[in-house]
Amino acid sequence: MNRNVGRKARRTYQVRSMSVALTLLLGGCASFSPDQGMAPIEAAATEALGKNVVKIRNADDARDVKARVAALLAGSLTADAAVQIALLNNRALQAAFNDLGVSEAQMVEATLPPSPTLSLSRLVVSGAVLEIERQVLQNILGLLTLPRRREIAEDRFRQAQMRAIEAVLRTAADTRRTYYRAVAAGQGVIFLKQTQRAAEALSDLAKQLGETGAMGKLSQAREHAFYADVSRQLAVARLRHRTEREQLARLMGLWGRDLGFKLPDQLPKFPARPRRMEDVEREAVQRRIDLQMARLELEILAKSYGLTRATRFINVLEVRGISITEWSRITEVDYELQPGPTLVKTVSPETEKERWKGIELEFQIPIYDFGEARTRGASETYLAAANRFADKAIAVRADARVAYQSYRGAHDIARVYRDKLLPLRKTISEEMLLQYNGMLADLFELLQDYRVRIQSNLETITAERDFWLANVDLKSAVLGGGGAPAAVGGEGGAQMAAAEGAGH
Repeated sequence: MNRNVGRKARRTYQVRSMSVALTLLLGGCASFSPDQGMAPIEAAATEALGKNVVKIRNADDARDVKARVAALLAGSLTADAAVQIALLNNRALQAAFNDLGVSEAQMVEATLPPSPTLSLSRLVVSGAVLEIERQVLQNILGLLTLPRRREIAEDRFRQAQMRAIEAVLRTAADTRRTYYRAVAAGQGVIFLKQTQRAAEALSDLAKQLGETGAMGKLSQAREHAFYADVSRQLAVARLRHRTEREQLARLMGLWGRDLGFKLPDQLPKFPARPRRMEDVEREAVQRRIDLQMARLELEILAKSYGLTRATRFINVLEVRGISITEWSRITEVDYELQPGPTLVKTVSPETEKERWKGIELEFQIPIYDFGEARTRGASETYLAAANRFADKAIAVRADARVAYQSYRGAHDIARVYRDKLLPLRKTISEEMLLQYNGMLADLFELLQDYRVRIQSNLETITAERDFWLANVDLKSAVLGGGGAPAAVGGEGGAQMAAAEGAGH
């Protein structure tokens, strides 16, 4: 009786011990977050952009986003409103959020302990012996390395969150750049429409003067060519404007009736003084999201390298629990002497049951490979990542310096146009008109001045646009997620050449 009680107590203790171990093991497994990992992305969008992002999970989310987009499109679209619409409605960005959900599922799966393998076999020998063998196989090495593998999986998930943040920053920067290009193109169209009307009036005047003999054919041809060239520039500007609007609509995820959104007629006024960033390199190194991703990748490789070194001598380490039960059918024959005398044969079948239990440890002996190849490969991979990280940090510093210099230079150029060149051109045109009215200047000089003034206005629009693009590039150089920076005055040279060609 006491022996049975002792067995039951030991069995209860073993069951409780296994339950506690299993609870501790599974307690360290990662679980799905209620917001599907979106909290860091939402915080980054608020801090860096002053905007919010929404992952569309169901029909209610879609209706809320549609209502917010409609409200933002109600009036004249600003740059901030365009960025907010893109962050809410851009489908490529939503796909990046879905990729984040996939990464979370992979992270949770990677943190689970390896599943045991159960095998069951049944053997019958000559109908007299029945053997049933049960085996449970568990990867012990997988259990021992589970904490380190869990850390690596969690770091990979954080890396996926950083990729989602980078997608948010890139979408915002691309939208803002396209917005400024679209508004500048529209402003150029408005100015060229006014110029075309003036050029048409001059062309008609030249024709009338030619009919009276007051203007020669050469001067008439110049005015007609000027009108034709302005018409050509207007057609090019209209095409550019339509193209930029379509690109902006695509980034904002708009189609159908929403394509009729209204843009302002001119670019916003740029600040009188540029921003001063004393240590733009340090700020970029601290905040650039792609550099943070590279730093995390280096940490992941360091942990993977440590895991490789820890398991270099063991390729497979498995424990196999074995339980075998054997039933043997035995027939005993006995002869009994009965009165008579008679010998009676007695047959009594019996079943004999035997049970074996044990444990089997299985691992590979590294006769030919002591893990040196794996550790050498892991070491070189880590060193390569470290060098790439250092190169990335140098590139980030250079990007920040170039972006800041481009920003300051674009501001200086735009300020020269606004504060000096345009006022001087206006004064020259007024004086030329007075001299023409006083018959101190001829019509050819007046028209030549008009061409130069048109050129200056087009260059001013380009310079102001370049400043706003440089402003976006500077922010992208510090935060990350930006594309190739726009060249200062990149299109100004083409417009200048076109305007100069109109004067010949």
